[in-house]
Amino acid sequence: MEIVVSGIRPTGNLHLGNYFGALKSFVKMQEENQCYFFIADYHSLTTHPIPADLHGNVKTVLVEFLACGLDPEKATLYIQSDLPETAELYLLLNMNAYIGELERCTSFKEKIRTQTDNVNAGLLTYPTLMAADIIIHRAARVPVGKDQEQHLEMTRTFANRFNRLYKVNYFPEPVAYNFGENLVKIPGLDGNLKMSKSDNENSAIYLADSAEVIRKKVMRAVTDSGPADQNKPRSQGVQNLFDLMSYFSSGETLNFFEDVYAAGSIRYGDMKKQLAEDIIRFTLPFREKMEALAADETYLRKVAKMGAEKARESASKTVREVREIIGFRQF
Repeated sequence: MEIVVSGIRPTGNLHLGNYFGALKSFVKMQEENQCYFFIADYHSLTTHPIPADLHGNVKTVLVEFLACGLDPEKATLYIQSDLPETAELYLLLNMNAYIGELERCTSFKEKIRTQTDNVNAGLLTYPTLMAADIIIHRAARVPVGKDQEQHLEMTRTFANRFNRLYKVNYFPEPVAYNFGENLVKIPGLDGNLKMSKSDNENSAIYLADSAEVIRKKVMRAVTDSGPADQNKPRSQGVQNLFDLMSYFSSGETLNFFEDVYAAGSIRYGDMKKQLAEDIIRFTLPFREKMEALAADETYLRKVAKMGAEKARESASKTVREVREIIGFRQF
């Protein structure tokens, strides 16, 4: 059984792309591995959230983790800031991280370009904090998306550098988790290939969205303005609608709209109405679970406390041994 570590920033509600892209896989992982799943509230400080938002977003993610099937009895589910050992290991790793390699990080260069008024040290050292999150549990595998592959490579660099500097074979060099099959990529309502809230809030459908909100978003989805033309390839917006229908509607429903599209008589308004109802049907169980969990503060405190205790058992051992390797001694 391998040790797997993954985190998610508390930046608000999770959308269908998050569920199919990560959470559904996390549920499977917890059955087969020793998993540490954490809510990365330290990482979110690079965007300067106000206290109420930070706490509320952490609670939202915790509730949605649980509603999607993560089991605190099977996996270690914790809040990053409940693990002070992470901050200590982050500091120690920074002592052996070099400015040049951090400045060359693709995500840092992107942040410099897009948020010129908030280029903080936390953004620069983001890779070392991510490395601390991973190797504090001496993880073997990490599920990462394309945008995080460079950070994982840097984690391996930091782990290897520590081993080399102190002439030990202490930290494993973690590799990307192999899902064994391609993850489902949920397309956006705005015509983009991937559902995301980064560029357009209306592109994404959130697990917490009400039926009314889902209907409004789907009805605004990008399509063609004219009738279907079989002599031209489908626009990305139209293709996205069909792809979404393949995930959330019945085969019979999908075949019906494929047929009327082929006949040139499709009415996109009708297709959107049907798709909206099918998505509502899919998300309803999640919404009901989230509402019940959000109201049960006692249970949420229990889950957070249990996760912190389990995570600290692993993390405190690592930090204690790292301090000994470096040469810290008590008088």
